[in-house]
Amino acid sequence: MVERIALETSRLRLRNWHDEDLEPLARMCADPEVMRYCSALMSRDDCAALMVRSRLHFVRHRFGLWALERKDSKAFIGYCGLASCSLPSPTPALELLWAVACDQWGQGLVHEAAQAVLDCAFGELGLPEVVACAAQINEPATQLLEGLGMRAEHASSFGHPDLAPEHPLHLQVLYRLQRGDWRQ
Repeated sequence: MVERIALETSRLRLRNWHDEDLEPLARMCADPEVMRYCSALMSRDDCAALMVRSRLHFVRHRFGLWALERKDSKAFIGYCGLASCSLPSPTPALELLWAVACDQWGQGLVHEAAQAVLDCAFGELGLPEVVACAAQINEPATQLLEGLGMRAEHASSFGHPDLAPEHPLHLQVLYRLQRGDWRQ
């Protein structure tokens, strides 16, 4: 059996999923404010499927989407991690994904979690690059990704395949971070 990677930061545990994470995950993914830059809200069944896919990915690869838990309260607050990229990329890459409950915003927790994920990606996993995408109008994601050192490839912008061209989230920007550029 493959040993799963668990990560920690000063305030967070990036851990395996627990069955009791389903209810807070479903509440979070049904919140229009949390999901405002996503193509759709997620149902409880969608969230259960996400947890199953994440658990299977960990079994196969040791990493994936980690559940985020605050150390101080032991509360589940969201997720952050790496998933197979479905974006237009010339090379196979892993995509940085995250979502955090609104009451946790503005504390730097996503940045802290994403840094731990990128440290793992480029250190322990030895990945050559990580990608991410954000709707062009998603300023919080743009600030996060640029704060992590990721570079926008505006020439590689693309239309979200699930959204009509006139939809405000249709235009997506691809971001990349190469291992050699991490922490420079």
